[in-house]
Amino acid sequence: MNTLAVVIDRPEHLSLAQLRLPAMEDGDVVVEVEWSGISTGTERLIWTGTMPMFPGMGYPLVPGYEAVGRVIAVSPQSTQWIGQRVFVPGARCFGEVKGLFGGSASRLVVPGAKVVPVEEKLGEQAVLLALAATAYHSVAGGGQDVPFAPPDLIVGHGVLGRLLARMNVAAGITDFTVWETNPKRADGAMGYSVTHPDEDKRRDYKAIYDVSGDSGLLDTLIARLAPGGEVVLAGFYSKPLSLNFAPAFMREARIRVAAEWKRPDMLAVNALLHAGRLSLDGLLTHCEPAEQAGSAYSQAFNDAGCLKMVLDWRHHA
Repeated sequence: MNTLAVVIDRPEHLSLAQLRLPAMEDGDVVVEVEWSGISTGTERLIWTGTMPMFPGMGYPLVPGYEAVGRVIAVSPQSTQWIGQRVFVPGARCFGEVKGLFGGSASRLVVPGAKVVPVEEKLGEQAVLLALAATAYHSVAGGGQDVPFAPPDLIVGHGVLGRLLARMNVAAGITDFTVWETNPKRADGAMGYSVTHPDEDKRRDYKAIYDVSGDSGLLDTLIARLAPGGEVVLAGFYSKPLSLNFAPAFMREARIRVAAEWKRPDMLAVNALLHAGRLSLDGLLTHCEPAEQAGSAYSQAFNDAGCLKMVLDWRHHA
């Protein structure tokens, strides 16, 4: 069984290649991918060669952790069923070609426990579930006994920042600020407003959630904290972060890293979507056939007006 996959052979060199898939093992399912998303955070770092050495990192590799498709085969121990639409947060089924994160392919063999059933009505919007779960995890912490403070300042109005803002609105929180420096990304707010940081004079934020990925912002954000406030690093940073100690000391600032989402976060997001409390509308801005992956990746990384690029794999089914 073969799959057509996006392969990054080396930094800034991408191709589509036929790869051999392994036979199913107990508990595995085969998923025919319909859509996959391109991450402008982690996948950009893979593309540029600046990704930190995570397990599974190396070239050549199949990127992608935002795949949606239908189950077309199940093993005896699987709890999924044929025809079910599922979200796949990546796969490692490509032999010598590494999978980080391995979701950008026309067909995947994955453990059934790894996939998450999704509602039919979501369609291609379901590629956003990982980002939505990431946003939820940064606030909920995967089931912490004491919930974290919700953001009263969100830094960055990309997809992750918009999802954080929408979760605030869904929770009835209206007194918060969103920063964005790029005018192409300043619109699209739903129930909140977006401002340029130069126009914001506040220095009493209790919880600043940074989703910009800018490793040089930490001192700027600490300067905007109230005493005892917290900066949450919810983006992905390829360069070391540093801070000036004195301003952080005077504010008794706290810094928290939001880790990867967990399955309870994904289930919670699914519940919010099902209840109509969270919307994914307006976040997918571009879609290209999978065979145009080269130009699609370039636009996703270089066009500030492209919030989320989706590859359409359906004609390979």
